[in-house]
Amino acid sequence: MDAINLTESIDWEFIEHVKEESGQDPALCYQCGNCTAGCPYSHYFDYPVSQIMRLLQAGQKDTILNSKAIWLCATCETCTTRCPCEIDVAHIMDVLRIIARRENRVSEKDIKLFYDSFLDSVKKFGRIYEVGTLMSYNLRSGHLFADSDLGPKVLAHNKIHFLPKKIKGSDKVAKIFDRFQETLKKHG
Repeated sequence: MDAINLTESIDWEFIEHVKEESGQDPALCYQCGNCTAGCPYSHYFDYPVSQIMRLLQAGQKDTILNSKAIWLCATCETCTTRCPCEIDVAHIMDVLRIIARRENRVSEKDIKLFYDSFLDSVKKFGRIYEVGTLMSYNLRSGHLFADSDLGPKVLAHNKIHFLPKKIKGSDKVAKIFDRFQETLKKHG
């Protein structure tokens, strides 16, 4: 990993933007490492959670938004629960992912494709339709037969339904998505 010259690449606006959008103050983090120690995915990250927080404090926008860590975060909230400063670290990771997506900086394309498939399912049916989400993801990602061996087993045990079930008010859920898209157009 290359050294980062913090004095040349600090982005003060980015720090303020994340602070505003997340409602959290990254400056409160004093680098105790509890977030990283508790993170079940830390060993997969290019930068552990505590380093993401430090990079954020130092305004290292490019490094953060191009990292794998923000995409691999499962938002399990272990980091948030363990933070002695009561920083919602998981929410900051969500905000970083949203900003990265807005700026089309997606280092983990398959994860983005899964999110897209998941959200499309919720928009269409008002809830997750597992089979449709998996099929949509497999088509979009090109992993056509990924997890196909699990389908018959899960269907046989009635754990998921082959056909989608719409919920009452699914049209209202779709309107939430539409309002969000309108807001993006206005502010984007």
